Amino acid sequence: MMTPEGSVILVVEDDEEIQRLVQDLLSQEGFTVEAAQSGSGLDDVLARCRPDLILLDLMLPGEDGLAICRRLRKHDNTPILMLTAKADAVDRVVGLEIGADDYLTKPFNPRELLARVRALLRRAGGMANPEQTRRHCFEGLIIDLDARLLTTETGEPIQLTSAEFELLACFVSRPRRVLTRDQLLDWTRGRSADPFDRTIDMTISRLRKKIEAAAPGLNLITTVRNNGYLFVPIVKQLNS
Repeated sequence: MMTPEGSVILVVEDDEEIQRLVQDLLSQEGFTVEAAQSGSGLDDVLARCRPDLILLDLMLPGEDGLAICRRLRKHDNTPILMLTAKADAVDRVVGLEIGADDYLTKPFNPRELLARVRALLRRAGGMANPEQTRRHCFEGLIIDLDARLLTTETGEPIQLTSAEFELLACFVSRPRRVLTRDQLLDWTRGRSADPFDRTIDMTISRLRKKIEAAAPGLNLITTVRNNGYLFVPIVKQLNS
């Protein structure tokens, strides 16, 4: 299991009290914490270090969290956990659609925040399932589970978020089998999974669009009504 030591978390939060509480909580658990209060502050931190995870508040002065997330996702796959005080589900959906890996509504339980942080770091750290082998190909695409890369056969990278890659790894390791939502939640979110969490469906929708854009005309992930999802392609293991 990934240990906190060496993991750098960037907290982007304009409320000084919340920022301090989150910093103290994460520091006590062994994480290295950087902090910013705006989009420009975030850019200053990114200019001098690369965090392993970004905690991003939705409501920020100037450039808001959604705009920052959209901007980062154009060139950066660092996991993003979005913090929002808004109860409106639309904001959470938009955040996930533009590339946030998870969200947490304020006020939140400190233990839940830690559980979600650790789950995202485990996923980003490439904790391999024993069933997974190193490199696979399907429908003109190549996935490297160790390097956490998805490319075309010509080497062109396909940008995936940490959550999207983790789901694809699950599908590639278990092709042509119906996988239930509960199974996918358990494999990708572990103990932090909420059985009523619908983010898995939105993440699958984003993943489906990205890989099918690279393999036009093919329906690679099908929905099996009342059962789950099926990864349709034949998956072949590549020699290292």
